[in-house]
Amino acid sequence: MSAPTPLHTLWLSEAIRLREEQAGPLEDLEANRRARQHGGDLAARIEHRALILADRDGQREALRHWLQGARLAILLLAVLAVFSGAGLAFAALGDGQQPVNVFWALGSLLGLNIILLLSWLLGLVAAGGHGAVLGRLWLWLSEKLARDAQAVHLAPALVLLLQRRRLNRWALGTLVHGLWLLALLSALAVLLLLLATRRYGFVWETTILGADTFISLTQTLGALPALLGFSVPDIDMIRASGDQATNVEGARQAWAGWLVGVLLVYGIGPRLLLAAFCQWRWRLGRARLTLDTTLPGYSQLRERLMPSSERLGVRDEAPDALPQVTTAPASEPSDGAVLVGLELDGQHPWPPTLASGIQDAGVLDSRESRQRLLEQMTRFPPARLVIACDPRRSPDRGSLGLIAELARCATVTRVWLLPAPPGQVLDPQRLGDWRTSLAALGLAIDESTPLYWLETGDE
Repeated sequence: MSAPTPLHTLWLSEAIRLREEQAGPLEDLEANRRARQHGGDLAARIEHRALILADRDGQREALRHWLQGARLAILLLAVLAVFSGAGLAFAALGDGQQPVNVFWALGSLLGLNIILLLSWLLGLVAAGGHGAVLGRLWLWLSEKLARDAQAVHLAPALVLLLQRRRLNRWALGTLVHGLWLLALLSALAVLLLLLATRRYGFVWETTILGADTFISLTQTLGALPALLGFSVPDIDMIRASGDQATNVEGARQAWAGWLVGVLLVYGIGPRLLLAAFCQWRWRLGRARLTLDTTLPGYSQLRERLMPSSERLGVRDEAPDALPQVTTAPASEPSDGAVLVGLELDGQHPWPPTLASGIQDAGVLDSRESRQRLLEQMTRFPPARLVIACDPRRSPDRGSLGLIAELARCATVTRVWLLPAPPGQVLDPQRLGDWRTSLAALGLAIDESTPLYWLETGDE
């Protein structure tokens, strides 16, 4: 999986925090140890811990699914915007059988857009939440399309993360203005298509207003489009259109150019500028986004990530499957060879005779001995590691989890299944369970004596 972006790292950290607030602390001994080894300040260690836990528990994969769902949700909203824009153009011009009332057409094209645009500007000044409905719709669609149970904390985590820096207004602003821009561009394309393939006559009608009012309004709205080269009907054309739809070709073209210019200048232009502005503010704020380590969920981790000691114990439910063993890049060069026994009884003489250069790590039979060895191997990872196990015991979750942790601290690891003591016979079914479990971890199994390989690295 590719390296996460800084935003995704903060997002996953917030999701892990929410998960622990709701479900209780996770089993994080290995994650804490690797985060301490990673170094940095508290925020860097919290983020590194969150990435480890997210990889282990599937939340990072859930984030990938969520992002795929978010892109699909935006695509669906974009398709809806395109069809809505086309509908605005058809509603504005009609089928060409009746004259087009220019101000009804203008209202159909820009009325709702201008109302919502003013609403967004007022909400921006008043720190309101315009666009929240569309934002909630997008988040809901994204979560539904992700179809991943581990994604349940991702949407709330994103909302909380952005709200602290008020970035939600710029993210939603980019979405809202982008969709409106797409709708208006669709309306413009359909409008041009209809004007190019049908003959429309244009009129204006009123009962209580005079012709001078429409003349003034038409020329005022057409002033900016005229600077861009769009035609504006002259006074005689405007007065003539108040009586009936004129058949003069120049008048029809002037009204069509005026309508297109007004749509472009007062509809598409503001949405384009605001979408670019929101995108700029979003990028600027995202670059400055940091982790708030004063939150209770983060401040409680200081004791575990910054000092030299931590509490031990399993505090989370058993995972559905043990993680695949992958060796992370070590901060120190890998060197040497280590032999360690795992919960061996007195029937197995220990340690065996070892060549010089092989370190005997003893028998791990307590939490303190396990943690001490893991801390040492994290700082000084061995090149070769052999873990001796008694196959008369069942391969339980705790033993396999410890084997996986030890293996991640070494370059190459083998598991030595010890022979049965004299007079005893190994249970074939239990031995098969060991082989199956270790194969699932991706570890090599050695039922002979791997001490020569441990000494030389040769087969």
